[in-house]
Parts: sequence; C-alpha cells; structure tokens
Amino acid sequence: MRNQVSKRRSDDLRPEYDLSTLRGSVRSKYYKQATTGTNLVLLEPDVAQAFPDSSSVNRALRLLQEVARKSSKGKSSPRARRRATG
Repeated sequence: MRNQVSKRRSDDLRPEYDLSTLRGSVRSKYYKQATTGTNLVLLEPDVAQAFPDSSSVNRALRLLQEVARKSSKGKSSPRARRRATG
C-alpha cells in the first residue's frame, strides 16, 4: 500500500489519461505565434531570484532607461560617454 501512495505522489497524471493515444502531437506547435513580438532572455539564477516575473524585469529596465536618459542629457558630446563593458 505504501508503494502505491508514493507512486501516486510522484506521478501527477491521472490513470484515465492514456499517453499512447496522444500520437501525432506536435511539440511547440504554437511557439512562433507565442513569441512573435517578444524578446526571450535567459536570466542568471541570482538575477531571476531578484526579478521573478516579466513585470518586475520591465519595471527595473524602464527605471534604468530613465536614469540613463536623464544622466546623458547633461553630457556635452557623445564622445564624452564611455561604452559599457560586459
């Protein structure tokens, strides 16, 4: 009995679903539609922990963009700006 209980916990799929009948399915069928007009970016684990969803990433990037725009207004020429290094 204990073995059946632990097996159920590790397998979320209900017994009435027969995977053998799912032949012919296409993996990532709607991938192109889902990603149209979006930029997918992989975050390092430490960054993903600080920004757990796309909304928080977008807020942080917009704030950074605003700060960069405001700080560059005071510059006299484009040559005065230094290029960012990765």
